[in-house]
Amino acid sequence: MEAVEESHNPKMDPPCSSSACNPPEPPLSKNARKKLLKQQRYEAKKADKKLQAKEQKKKDIERKRKEWEEKLASVTEEERAKLIESRRNLRKERMGKRSEDREKKIERLSTARDYGQNIVIDLEFSHLMTPWEIHSLVQQIMYCYAVNGRCPSPCHLWLTGCNGEMETQLQRLPGFDKWIIEKECRSYIDALQEQKENLVYLTADSETVLDDLDLKKIYIVGGLVDRNRWKGITMKKAQEQEIQTAKLPIGSYLKMSSSQVLTVNQVIEILLKYLETRDWKDSFFEVVPQRKRCGGDSNSDHPVDGEENGDGDNKNETKKTKCDEVSSSDNNL
Repeated sequence: MEAVEESHNPKMDPPCSSSACNPPEPPLSKNARKKLLKQQRYEAKKADKKLQAKEQKKKDIERKRKEWEEKLASVTEEERAKLIESRRNLRKERMGKRSEDREKKIERLSTARDYGQNIVIDLEFSHLMTPWEIHSLVQQIMYCYAVNGRCPSPCHLWLTGCNGEMETQLQRLPGFDKWIIEKECRSYIDALQEQKENLVYLTADSETVLDDLDLKKIYIVGGLVDRNRWKGITMKKAQEQEIQTAKLPIGSYLKMSSSQVLTVNQVIEILLKYLETRDWKDSFFEVVPQRKRCGGDSNSDHPVDGEENGDGDNKNETKKTKCDEVSSSDNNL
């Protein structure tokens, strides 16, 4: 993922030039085609596993229902009444806890809207992606919102350039209309033109290292799943729009063992972790899985020198398998 900042004249310039936002699609290399086929096979297998899990869930529900009925049938009328009342009380308690958690989440996100760190996910690249890649990005956005809602110090998320197939797929997400975020069909340049001097696009190609997060700044994350077809595109976009750019200081702490890729949700999670801890090292080690680091990397007292790279995996692989890798150039912060 790239971190770049846009400097753009909304009266004279389009959101981005055709060379930055609508370049001719380069052909896939042999290696890229192999990776794409591998990913497609993985997605098919994942869909099958999801269906099997759904069927197993139905069986478990039916089994528990029968066990409950058998239990009620084996006791006296008085004991049956006590069991039913106990179950009702437990259900009310769980529902009350969920309601309380939901209210606290709404309060945190509402406070972040007024006083929190603003982070934009730039969705103006959807025309460069296939429907499957858009679906992948939508899943990452869904995860971003979930993580942000659980965070004790959430940010205020923006989705800009939300149009076409991207908007259609987002609207299909359960409860999307109730999300406490900013949803803009316009470019961030147009939506935030009065804050242009505070826009910072995050890109690995930037020469500026992001030392700290500034509440006055609005950080932009490029929303692009491109399988490395569009390297450097967000940096070019930011340069043409003449906005600030920066990159995460990953190279000061980690060496990546393979792919130099971070997903959108990984970048957001790193930023959220930093907002909570104000410690980049802890943030990187918390999010980037150890198997994606070089053998010498560990959460020790000594940072590791190396390129600023990130991989498409997350801290908890089982929770994030549906979050696919985003362009190394656009998400390698």
